[in-house]
Amino acid sequence: APSSCDPKGSSDQGQDETAVLIYERHAEDILSRYQFGRILGEGGFGIVYERKRLEDGLEVAVKLARKPRKMQYISIPGHPAPLPLEVALLILVNNREPKVKQIIQLLDWQDELDYYIMVLERPLPCTDLRNFFSLFRGTLSEFGARLVMWQVTHASIACSASGVLHRDIKMENILINPQTLETKLIDFGCGDLLKKSAYNYFSGTREYRPPEFKTEGRYHGNPATVWSLGVLLFKIVFGHFPGPSELRVINSGAWNQPGLSHECRLLIQCLLQLDPSRRIGLEEILCHSWFQSLSP
Repeated sequence: APSSCDPKGSSDQGQDETAVLIYERHAEDILSRYQFGRILGEGGFGIVYERKRLEDGLEVAVKLARKPRKMQYISIPGHPAPLPLEVALLILVNNREPKVKQIIQLLDWQDELDYYIMVLERPLPCTDLRNFFSLFRGTLSEFGARLVMWQVTHASIACSASGVLHRDIKMENILINPQTLETKLIDFGCGDLLKKSAYNYFSGTREYRPPEFKTEGRYHGNPATVWSLGVLLFKIVFGHFPGPSELRVINSGAWNQPGLSHECRLLIQCLLQLDPSRRIGLEEILCHSWFQSLSP
């Protein structure tokens, strides 16, 4: 599903032509240090290319992100000039020690008039979680689901501890190694700085949107992240998004699902509480009994 933060772009041909102009116009810029490769993805956000770093042959992904009409720049410690918001958020989460390997690493970046360019690590082999699940007819074993969810939750907690709200945790924004099930959280284009007060606007994907935004027009960062993790877990184990009737049963406390462990069912109930004050805390999720058989 598309993210609401993705502006409507021009045609694919127009995007390709714009990208070519950028390459031709900046022969000595950041792009000249990488060998040109195929398109990995494109949309309203811009274009992502595969590239190889000339100095050592490192495989990377290069994202040319189209600037929205009201481009947001923010200041962060260690950088004298304001940075594009997405770049700044990635720098904040990447600067954590020890490094969080479940979050994509920003290797280099450059600001341009209409685009900003980001050079990102490109783990190989990898695909996004949505494509990966299509190989398993939309679901995964509970053990596999637990391994994936541990990593995504760990990445979400690290974002929060770095003062970052990702706000678009979904299958398409999670890269997975199909051989090892190692994951990485990507695409901070819908993100923001995490704040204690409520947000009164939503950027992200509708299916993962917290219900309090629909009913009250506002939400808080960490409880909204907990909700999106609950939606993600539900979709991983059942292959579809939770519908209104399913959410009502889950919140009633009488929910039972054959074939699903008692601990997994309890965690889903803790995550998908319609009342945000009743949801499990983000930092408490990995202490839940469902994760106890996994070691970090």
